[in-house]
Amino acid sequence: MLSTLAVVLPVFALVFAGWLARRLGFLGPHATSELNRFVVYLALPTLLFDIVAHAGWSDLWQPGFIAAFGLSGLLVFSGTVAVRRRSRPLADAAIDGLNAGYANTGFVGFPLALAALGPAAMAPTLLATILTVCVLFGIALVLIEIGVNDAVRGPRLVGAVAGSLARNPLVIAPALGLLVPLLGLSVPASLDGFLKLLGAAASPTALVALGSFLAAERAAATRDAGSATLIVALKLLVQPLIAWTLAVLVFDLTPMLTHTAVLMAALPTGTGPFMLAELHRRDGHLTATVVLVSTLLSILTVSAYLAVAI
Repeated sequence: MLSTLAVVLPVFALVFAGWLARRLGFLGPHATSELNRFVVYLALPTLLFDIVAHAGWSDLWQPGFIAAFGLSGLLVFSGTVAVRRRSRPLADAAIDGLNAGYANTGFVGFPLALAALGPAAMAPTLLATILTVCVLFGIALVLIEIGVNDAVRGPRLVGAVAGSLARNPLVIAPALGLLVPLLGLSVPASLDGFLKLLGAAASPTALVALGSFLAAERAAATRDAGSATLIVALKLLVQPLIAWTLAVLVFDLTPMLTHTAVLMAALPTGTGPFMLAELHRRDGHLTATVVLVSTLLSILTVSAYLAVAI
């Protein structure tokens, strides 16, 4: 539990820093949106490009792991969207689905996997990050764009969605990054330093923005404890259970790959859904609650898995 706590404690510290800065007036009323724009248009695209450009694809070709972890997130995401779509617009349902299936592999996953499983877990952890921040994130983006363009139909809808995605830096950046290994290129040292510096700002800035949001919106917050409880349970319990079932009973993965798949699936919700909610002017209260509560409870759930399985 101490290793898990050591990893997630900085998450709470950064959220608290944003909350305190907003309450003390160091951050103004537009801080949340401006910080979020920095993440969405600069820091996160840089991080995505860096991850994809430096991926060692020969080490990452683990089809069983891809299926076990990828399907666990996709099934939880799809099921949540289908259920939430009954009472919420498609864009909001897609964000709810991302809340339930978007594991914090980047900020929490790497240090936790290294501490619990060792260096051998780094390659599958990177693969889990790519599946989460590129594939699952991309699917959610498509659904959100369809939802916000619901007044358009037929070919015009396809054109509107395709045009929005083509201009979205969160889609463009990993696509450009993919060209680096495909063309056999390498990233120059000076550019690599720039990518590392800017990309490293994505997670902490998003967490500070989350804290600022919580401080500014406290009086108008919409309470939906039932939905938050359901989504947190899907994230922390159902997704890792699906990952374990697929890894052990379907794909017969090695113990290391099994533990990595389950551990990544058991991680709390990352800040990606909150960034999308802010960017598309959707309600961010439920997302903020899920991020905070799932991060707190993951100390218990992840520690319990590590104690029993490893």
